[in-house]
Amino acid sequence: MATLSAYSSPAAWPNENPNPAVLLQQSATGEEQQLDNPQSYDSLSSIMPQENHQLPPLAQSPSNPSPLTNYSSPISSPPESSSPLPSVALLHLSFNQDSGCFAVGTDHGFRIYNCDPFREIFRRDFDRRGGGIGAVEMLFRCNILALVGGGADPQYPPNKVMIWDDHQSRCIGELSFRSEVRSVKLRRDRIIVVLEQKIFVYNFSDLKLLHQIETIANPKGLCAVSHGAGSLVLVCPGLQKGQVRVEHYASKRTKFIMAHDSRIACFAITQDGQLLATSSTKGTLVRIFSTSDGSLLQEVRRGADRAEIYSLAFSSTAQWLAVSSDKGTVHVFSLKLNPEAKMNDISRTTTDSNHAAGSPGSSLSFNIIVEICFDGILISSKLPHAGVLPKYFSSEWSVAQFRLLEGSQYVVAFGHQKNTVVILGFDGSFYRCQFDPVNGGEMTQLEHHNFLKPDGSS
Repeated sequence: MATLSAYSSPAAWPNENPNPAVLLQQSATGEEQQLDNPQSYDSLSSIMPQENHQLPPLAQSPSNPSPLTNYSSPISSPPESSSPLPSVALLHLSFNQDSGCFAVGTDHGFRIYNCDPFREIFRRDFDRRGGGIGAVEMLFRCNILALVGGGADPQYPPNKVMIWDDHQSRCIGELSFRSEVRSVKLRRDRIIVVLEQKIFVYNFSDLKLLHQIETIANPKGLCAVSHGAGSLVLVCPGLQKGQVRVEHYASKRTKFIMAHDSRIACFAITQDGQLLATSSTKGTLVRIFSTSDGSLLQEVRRGADRAEIYSLAFSSTAQWLAVSSDKGTVHVFSLKLNPEAKMNDISRTTTDSNHAAGSPGSSLSFNIIVEICFDGILISSKLPHAGVLPKYFSSEWSVAQFRLLEGSQYVVAFGHQKNTVVILGFDGSFYRCQFDPVNGGEMTQLEHHNFLKPDGSS
């Protein structure tokens, strides 16, 4: 059960602007939108408070809004004091919807950074002795953000989602729940709030509750939503171990996919919501599914030993998939998502293997040399042939790798420049790397910074 509060003179709510890099300014029309066509609204309604209190109308957005990268407000800082700044602890780290920016939640506030070129855009430090922000969700480069308190001394209760307008540097509304909020996802037309075992979907223009979904225990707040111009596709854990649920809101269809035998650890979808990548708590395999029919399109292998997968990311063209884990290696896989061709390839490979095994003059009838990759390390060994090889030996391995500190937590996304990957670490590290799409191998480091340092130096 959620309750809604609203404050006076709310700033603009996002509209369906075709340019995701546009910063929305204050707008004004008091017309309430019809929910039967939520994708095409042109005017925006005010936040609907409890009871029947009316709020002032919103202001009309100007014809030439400014991008967030040219944000004119100065970077905020704590009140002046002679005491040194306390050390900063990271509580949250995530990319925005197009991976052009990333948001950082700390034990004192939050910060927004641009990826290319790397620079801090702005920060809000609430209190030297507290002000923890456990979740920051951006909406492309809009002035509206969703905040959730976190850490030992949270700025807001962890059971509330605060709608923050950075034009006014204050909260303009909130959603309250009976349990802690695990994560928040934003679209231009929806707010999705994830609790431990329930997900709430709200209309963005008036915060009207549209849908509730029950899930298996979801302490990580796993949830993914599409951000393309089309209708909403939402992916979340199902009600069984290893199951994912796909909601197609345009066609009002729900699809359940048994993705793994173990619990789901991580998943991601493409911008248009057509493809889904999943990994389990084993962390050895990543599977790619079609969200429309639930069919398995491809399976790739990260490594042989268990690992905790921290993030999965598709490239904008869905040609590549990036994976980060606690093993300290970021992998890039090549995706070949033609189901018919893949089935033919598998069939041909099996037939060729059987033919070779049965040929009297073939050395494969006695033994084979196999190269096994343990998280990027190749080990050659000679094994007796036993008919058809186990599935492990025909696995698809990563094309490119970048090695980091093992045990540290990193999230990954594809950069806006061709064949580049951006890596963020909870130790404050920022990497931009380039991979060779033809030859693969070790990625080339293009850039490194520590965004926790005052000057962002390496």
